[in-house]
Amino acid sequence: MSLVRLAPRLICLMIIALGAALLHATSPFAQSDPLPSWNDTASKAAIVSFVEKVTGQGSPDFVPENERIAVFDNDGTLWVEHPMYTQLAFALDRVKALAPQHPEWKETQPFKAVLEGDMKTLAASGEKGLMELIMTTHAGMTSGDFQKVVTDWLASARDPKFKRPYTELVYQPMIELLAYLRANGFKTFIVSGGGVEFMRPWVEKVYGVPPEQVIGSSIKTEFRMQDDTPTLFRLPEINFIDDKAGKPVGINQQIGRRPIAAFGNSDGDLQMLQWTTMAGGPARLGVLIHHTDAEREYAYDRETEFGRLDKALDAASIAGWTVVDMKADWKQVFKD
Repeated sequence: MSLVRLAPRLICLMIIALGAALLHATSPFAQSDPLPSWNDTASKAAIVSFVEKVTGQGSPDFVPENERIAVFDNDGTLWVEHPMYTQLAFALDRVKALAPQHPEWKETQPFKAVLEGDMKTLAASGEKGLMELIMTTHAGMTSGDFQKVVTDWLASARDPKFKRPYTELVYQPMIELLAYLRANGFKTFIVSGGGVEFMRPWVEKVYGVPPEQVIGSSIKTEFRMQDDTPTLFRLPEINFIDDKAGKPVGINQQIGRRPIAAFGNSDGDLQMLQWTTMAGGPARLGVLIHHTDAEREYAYDRETEFGRLDKALDAASIAGWTVVDMKADWKQVFKD
């Protein structure tokens, strides 16, 4: 065959090869390191190996894209939860803001403890006292009004240790992980004990998770017409607590599929990890974030009021869950 006749074929092959190279270079699956804020440790390897197994065509553990569901706790898993849950800090600030309208709070617990900064007495009020604070500060308004209150507070509030907005105190390695999973066909959900309407105004901007993929605790709401405008009014009554055994229930009600990957950090996530990983079938992944970095964040596990990791930590070795050591496994905690 002459060179004249061969040239067009060679050019065609070169164009095809160049196009394939460009496609590979721009594909999210071809990133040299999709988790750059993670150290090259066993934890990172376990996550990457799992993703490769369930997404690899021909793999015995291959999972169709519509079944790739990953669920994430929020407090302590995606952002800080010390020295107290962010939503609790919000509730305390709301008490102070509303106090002029309620002079009786100066003599009524647990509001008196909040106004006096008496955290010991507040803690002693237990779940009942905390729920009373939540009901009082989160209800009595429309859902739209509550969303504005949350948005305004997050814009001005600062974490006491880091002096930064709470929405900046999200874990950079976990942001990368969320993106990595989505690039590989996963649908990511937040499943938190925190209030669902407290999270929905900001999670899409911060985590890339749309509000309809957020499962959380809720109070009762009712439809009302106000000045010829349809509204949802928030009532001071508990509707659903999305914590501990409530998490699998919430997942089943809202998602309708059993996840194949679950990420948490405390005993409040134990049942969610059990529900996700102890089902048989294809490969499944359970991950616990262990707070071990007192210098860059906090170090705590079994002895803490917020985010206690005790029973779940013991269960991890038996169930084969990956325990992420924040100090050893993460190159950085927050985005610079």
